[in-house]
Amino acid sequence: MKRIVVIISLLICLLLLGGCQSKEKTAAEYKMYYVNKEETELVPVAYETEETDPVKLLDEFMVKLLSTPNDLDTRKPIPNNVQILNYHLDNKQVYINFDDHYKEMNNITEILLRAAVVRTLTQIEGIEYVSFYLNDNPMVDSYNNPIGIMTNDSFIENAGEEINSYQRTELTLYFANETGNKLVEDTVEVVHSSNISLEKLVVEQLIAGPSKEGLYPSIPDTTKVIGVSVKEGICYVNLSEGFLAEGLDVSESIPIYSITNSLSELSNINKVQISINGETNRTYKGNINFSTIFERNLDIIETSEDTND
Repeated sequence: MKRIVVIISLLICLLLLGGCQSKEKTAAEYKMYYVNKEETELVPVAYETEETDPVKLLDEFMVKLLSTPNDLDTRKPIPNNVQILNYHLDNKQVYINFDDHYKEMNNITEILLRAAVVRTLTQIEGIEYVSFYLNDNPMVDSYNNPIGIMTNDSFIENAGEEINSYQRTELTLYFANETGNKLVEDTVEVVHSSNISLEKLVVEQLIAGPSKEGLYPSIPDTTKVIGVSVKEGICYVNLSEGFLAEGLDVSESIPIYSITNSLSELSNINKVQISINGETNRTYKGNINFSTIFERNLDIIETSEDTND
């Protein structure tokens, strides 16, 4: 009988202990990204919070990014004169709308701001993308191209002066052949900003077109890159309506696989999905569905046998 009483007492204690533990919130650790005094790189600072709701976390993180950090060796990434008009979360994407003072920042400050905001906010579960707006209009770069949807992968880790440096990269790209029914492999060496992702660089180089004789454009030059992101080996390419423009004398599959095959040359890319203004519920030339996840197509690449026919 005593043994039964002891067992029951132990069970009650365990239940009470479990109940107490379930009420306790475990503080999750994040990183707030600030800027160093020299304004040359980001500085991650540990931050703990017990909040778990994505919308409330977004509000909490935005307050931190707008506040002066306690560490005197760091600065907040958003300058005092730059105002956020509004922001909101919708379907895993944060939209942030800035005022005209945003344009007064120099190039390095502006890049660091975007990098700090994106890296900080995409830590929140339920937030994968960030879009920047200027007075309700999509933000554009110095070439008037939309900056587009950004992810943590949009920024390459740089240190010191490398934040504004350039590097030389060799890319394997696929352009159209003379008859427009096959792709031709081309290896190019590109000098580019170290702050652009290789995935976006590949798409931009395809839009720019080939520089060698015997190769022909595979994508309309009216195409703008809205956003490029990578998740679990799939590269998501968001293009403007210009991609649908008529005029190129190529087979309907050439533009699709020019992008897919070129991106698949990167070691981290296995598949590609293309969208137009963020929409995948559309078709290309009436036959190719953009909801398709495309894979490398070797049959469309021109071989020596093709040229001898």
